[in-house]
Amino acid sequence: MLDKDSSGRLVVTGDFLRAYWLRPEIHPVEESCDAERALHAALMDDPRRAVTPAELDALRDPDARDNYRVTLRFRNRLAAAATIEACYAGLFGSGDVDTPPLFIAQLVHVILRNLLEGCDEPLRLRSAELFFRDQKASLKDGQILLADQETVEMHATGDAYGSLGKLVVEAQGSLGRVDLDVLDRANAALYWQRDSRHDTVIGFNHGQAPLEEYCRVIEQWVAHFTGVRVSVTSLAKIEEPRWAWHIGLDAESTAILNDLWNAVGVETGRMRRVLALFRMDFADAADMRAEIAGRPVYLGLSANAAELVRMKPQNLLVNLPLASRS
Repeated sequence: MLDKDSSGRLVVTGDFLRAYWLRPEIHPVEESCDAERALHAALMDDPRRAVTPAELDALRDPDARDNYRVTLRFRNRLAAAATIEACYAGLFGSGDVDTPPLFIAQLVHVILRNLLEGCDEPLRLRSAELFFRDQKASLKDGQILLADQETVEMHATGDAYGSLGKLVVEAQGSLGRVDLDVLDRANAALYWQRDSRHDTVIGFNHGQAPLEEYCRVIEQWVAHFTGVRVSVTSLAKIEEPRWAWHIGLDAESTAILNDLWNAVGVETGRMRRVLALFRMDFADAADMRAEIAGRPVYLGLSANAAELVRMKPQNLLVNLPLASRS
């Protein structure tokens, strides 16, 4: 439903905008009033059509009015942006984000679907899901496992896991435990059969293949948005006692890394939530802020107190120490 411009970025089309008018929160139902049906038909005919306050006030259902206001605000952002990427990046410029998380995740999903077009490495595609789908973090014999949170909730009773076996989630300490098969190089082809079901699990310990593929996705994401080449490597720990720059890939990691940098004590329970650490190096030091040019940037990914990994890929754009932002 999208076109591409000369740089490979995604151009918003009428069909893409129409998809939002077909969402269940917007599509008329049996109880919808005539005004709601008329507005929906008009937007399907012209998805960029302006909608007046009077047209919204005419909707009998207050929930429908609210849903239209939220979706129209997002539609206007999409329509005003040159590309999907520009719309996504523009959401975080002011710091006051008024777009539903679901819509933001959908933009990330669409961007990555384009960015990873033709990728034949299933572990990279599975790792990329961290960018737009919450993950449940668990421990099994010291191994960090990540399972799709929505799928975990759906199958919390252990039903319908087929050949992957029974999923058992038990809250124990700050992280849970999971019993199931895990994708790795040897059985990664399973992903092709299950990609739309989101019922595969990956190990995320230092040195494991899914973590290495996650590094590649970060590199591609940064290059696609900024044109800057970086290399990202997984770390067992940060050896540099006074590093120059860090980026938390989620809210928990941001808070922990900030505390560590400011020499604020971080209790063991919080430190245990840190699942992965990374080092990012710029291919060209001139792309970095002058005062830290040539220094590594450290990244962290953590689970929160509810054992969820909620990555914020926008942090890689907003907090990247680029020379142009000096």
